[in-house]
Amino acid sequence: MAQRLTTQQLELIVGEVGRLANRQAEELDRSEVEKILVELSLPPELLDEAMIQVQRKEALVKQKQRLIGMAIAGVTALVMIIAGASLFSQSKNSSLAKITASGDRITLAQSNEDIQIVNQGSELIYRVTLNDAPVGEKLNLSCNWLNPNNQVVHINRFETKNITTPVWNTQCRYKVPTSAPIGNWKVQIFVGDRSLEQAPFVVK
Repeated sequence: MAQRLTTQQLELIVGEVGRLANRQAEELDRSEVEKILVELSLPPELLDEAMIQVQRKEALVKQKQRLIGMAIAGVTALVMIIAGASLFSQSKNSSLAKITASGDRITLAQSNEDIQIVNQGSELIYRVTLNDAPVGEKLNLSCNWLNPNNQVVHINRFETKNITTPVWNTQCRYKVPTSAPIGNWKVQIFVGDRSLEQAPFVVK
């Protein structure tokens, strides 16, 4: 049974046959090329070497186009990665900027009662409640303990556990040296390099 063609298939076949016919008409066989070379007073014995050079140049052009395509694809991928990283960084910075602290208080390590006056040698805990903490993430926090001369004498650096609720309790510790200067001290808590809260206390 003869294969039947649709109108669309017929149009495609006619176009392809025309293209092949044009290509065949444009191509010359070896004898025709040699004849042209003789007419141009060029040595036909160099035809083979010339054809090799032409094929080599065509291959180089294709290779260059392929390399350019790969370079463009690489640059595009790099731009997308940078853009994605930038968006992620902006999103993370935005979430960190929302964090606030409240309910901060100082207690002794062995007691949960708030204190403001402590003795030399006391072990202190600075307890802070974070608000709008990013759920599903960990936070890099730090606490600075400053003496009456406003000098940082101790720094706590720590990472929280994976945060499971936007209201998150955290804390940092410091044991006041027995030789610590008497006077007004304070402790500060930071998320990254942004100060969240601070609390004063007195060492006597």
